Amino acid sequence: MGSFENNILNIYGNQGEIWLKSLPNLALDIAQKYKLSKLVPVDNLSYNYVLKGFQGDYSVILKLGLDNAALKQEHAALKAFSKFGAAKVFAEEDGVLLLEQALPGTSLKSYFPQNDQKATRIACNVIKLLHQAPIPESSNFPHVNKYFETINKDYNIPMQYINKARRMFGQLIQTSDKSILLHGDLHHDNILQNGKNWLVIDPKGTIGEPAYEVATFIYNPIHELINTDGAKDIIKKRITTFAKLLSLPEIRIANWCFVKVILGWIWNIEDNLDPDCFEKLAGSFDELTP
Repeated sequence: MGSFENNILNIYGNQGEIWLKSLPNLALDIAQKYKLSKLVPVDNLSYNYVLKGFQGDYSVILKLGLDNAALKQEHAALKAFSKFGAAKVFAEEDGVLLLEQALPGTSLKSYFPQNDQKATRIACNVIKLLHQAPIPESSNFPHVNKYFETINKDYNIPMQYINKARRMFGQLIQTSDKSILLHGDLHHDNILQNGKNWLVIDPKGTIGEPAYEVATFIYNPIHELINTDGAKDIIKKRITTFAKLLSLPEIRIANWCFVKVILGWIWNIEDNLDPDCFEKLAGSFDELTP
């Protein structure tokens, strides 16, 4: 059983098992409805069943998921970012998104670790464009401060980390002077090469300050990063580069990194997933923050 199946079973239990068994027929029904052909799953499945194929002669992505609310929010975010570097949406219904496929579709993960600084500079350019998108007047995108409720619960995480994350989170929210529409999960696998340009996929759609956005990229690709010699130096260089190219304070970036690592640890616990990577990262970011 692969990590995708394990993720679905750990998060959704019996509902996930039923859904996994239904996927072949579900994908076939959707393919017939939208006249899709040559559908094959992508290599890096995680929490949704994602296939690439064709609608006529046009390359498309079919995304099927159990979390209807999350897919609807992704749809709204993609629409909001549609003129600012995000993948186009061709169709949407409960549990289904039909999207533009990036070609060749190589992700920034392929730059790690040999060309890490180049990948960071590309991400900066992507973020500059993405953050020009206005917040839609009718949007219901959540503000990052909602996660403060999550971090105030009790978890099997060292109290020095939890208390520090709570303190930092409160300070960051109180001193934030700019709220914009953020991708919310902008890591390497969500930035894909599309011809001579780069295409953004899988936005969460979140309201917050720009420094929040770069934190996820800084601690990814998470498994590869924690197993790479010199990971702390890579992290420090990324923080410096983002701060310089996006005109952001290094300390706010570092603080958001620590807070988001602790949030990632919590979310993995809540989803019955292995939080080991976040536990290992917490020590590194603890050393970089006051």
